[in-house]
Amino acid sequence: NLKKISQIVKDVDVIVNFAAESHVDRSIANPLPFIQTNIVGTFSLLEAARQHDKLLVHVSTDEVYGDAEEKESFDEHDLLTPSNPYSATKASADHLVLSYYRTYGTKCVITRCSNNFGPYQYPEKLIPKTIILALKNQKIPLHGGGSQLRNWIYVLDHISAIEQLVTKCRFGEIYNISSNSEFSVHDIVKKILTILDKPLELMKDVDDRPGQDKKYSINSNKIQTEIGW
Repeated sequence: NLKKISQIVKDVDVIVNFAAESHVDRSIANPLPFIQTNIVGTFSLLEAARQHDKLLVHVSTDEVYGDAEEKESFDEHDLLTPSNPYSATKASADHLVLSYYRTYGTKCVITRCSNNFGPYQYPEKLIPKTIILALKNQKIPLHGGGSQLRNWIYVLDHISAIEQLVTKCRFGEIYNISSNSEFSVHDIVKKILTILDKPLELMKDVDDRPGQDKKYSINSNKIQTEIGW
């Protein structure tokens, strides 16, 4: 709702766009909500930011880079090669943000963070889903055996980076955010089962999802050296 967004935004200092459809499986089943929220929704915020001269911090994802299987890690200059409708819509939004900076001079910055975890996370995500299933003694499905590598960061560490970027960022820039803490999906599930004193036999191998990326890995040196995070 562009009109309502514009009315709200005129009285704020900064817009931080956390809003996203983010579950890969659902994006494969039905991409349309992802296009509406991740692309059209970002457009509405960009228009409001442009109209009222506000800073827009656009929260993206490391998934826009695609599979890092063939390299150590991605930095902010690497090409975007998204593998599924979710990451493709996030990459599209990133391009829109940078185009508004280039074309209109809109004050904006992009963050690309690795996998988050923390309290109250929506239960479709791996860690809360694993905890819930384990507590119910139900099988925990592992796509392709869970060999995929992911970089995990606690949500409040992610927030601390965004807080610093609000006042210290350079407009039109991209900043990767990660904790350099890589674990496979299998290792994460095994850790949770061990903590909960549940049998490892609850893990169940299932077919890999279409377009699955084997490894996500990003380099966060830029935000550490430039911003001091």
